[in-house]
Amino acid sequence: MCNLKTNSYNHTVNSKQPTPCDRSGARATRIYCSMDEENKLQFPSLPASKEDLLDWVYPMRREMQEILPGLFLGPYSAAMKSKLSILERQGITHVVCVRQDIEANFIKPNFPHKFRYLVLDIADNPVENIIRYFPMTKEFIDSCLASEGKVLVHGNAGISRSAALVIAYLMETFGVKYRDAFSHVQERRFCINPNVGFVHQLQEYEAIYSAKLTIKMMSPIQLGRSFSLHAGMPGSLKRSLEEDEDFGGMQVTAAQNG
Repeated sequence: MCNLKTNSYNHTVNSKQPTPCDRSGARATRIYCSMDEENKLQFPSLPASKEDLLDWVYPMRREMQEILPGLFLGPYSAAMKSKLSILERQGITHVVCVRQDIEANFIKPNFPHKFRYLVLDIADNPVENIIRYFPMTKEFIDSCLASEGKVLVHGNAGISRSAALVIAYLMETFGVKYRDAFSHVQERRFCINPNVGFVHQLQEYEAIYSAKLTIKMMSPIQLGRSFSLHAGMPGSLKRSLEEDEDFGGMQVTAAQNG
């Protein structure tokens, strides 16, 4: 279903034939709806919850858990030098290490010659702009899984920053809302608790990644049709659509520029 914002106005129904402007507006609406249907985003299904999930006990917060096949989330204690044998047994090949600069002395890549690392400087602060790290984290995880590797995402406690990155990955990969992605992760690592600023950004990210993916899916011909369509639209309808696109463009630019 396609919804269009139009300016409300009073009108009287009569039997006169539609004017060229009326016909143009109706045609524009049909084309716009058709283009919207053509570019509907398709996502894989989020894996169903396993029935054999272990009951959560407090010591598990110091271990890593498998959130998706090949994607693990945990604390730094799961990536320490003493845990090399466990990491190798689980088949870990890539690590996302999340830390603030002041934590670099004790949260660091311990096995740079064994695993491939992505090190991110992120503060666990509600005003931290974590959205800018979502695309590069997704690219790193996708590259790992595509090569049949396995990746561990960790921060200090594996509760806020690293959890937010994994939740964002699930949202964009499977096209699910924040609440559904959060629930999926929490079922496997019960102690996750992204700070309130990260939660707000995750809720906003759904519109951002959807806009980016829609633009990527549109062919040059469709983009050209979109521009031609806007040029021939009645004023109020054209302005309404342009306002929506300007808002989406600002969101995409914000995500790209951080």
